[in-house]
Amino acid sequence: MHATVTDHRAEVAVLHLRGELDADTAGQLHATLAGLLERPVPRIVVDLTALKFCDSIGLSAFIVSKQVIASRGGWLSFAGADPFLAQLLETVGLSRYFAIFPEVDDAIAAARI
Repeated sequence: MHATVTDHRAEVAVLHLRGELDADTAGQLHATLAGLLERPVPRIVVDLTALKFCDSIGLSAFIVSKQVIASRGGWLSFAGADPFLAQLLETVGLSRYFAIFPEVDDAIAAARI
């Protein structure tokens, strides 16, 4: 997995994920998220457009981060998931805790800042 971060509107970080997110690459995601959680109010859009695979260990990084994000008044949303990944997010219940958008621009536009 390859992760890059871009900033939009100065307050929103977009985390672009590419490749496969699994037990072998989850550490990299944890490290990247840790950096984003250093922000006073973490507002993160996770771009899943180029993510080809994700397992439960990968998803757990987002769940673990949720408490920190919520305690600081921030949010995390997902965007651009392919049909398989969108169904996975729904099945494991993440759609109840995180907003899921069809496109990154939709998630940025919906940002409550």
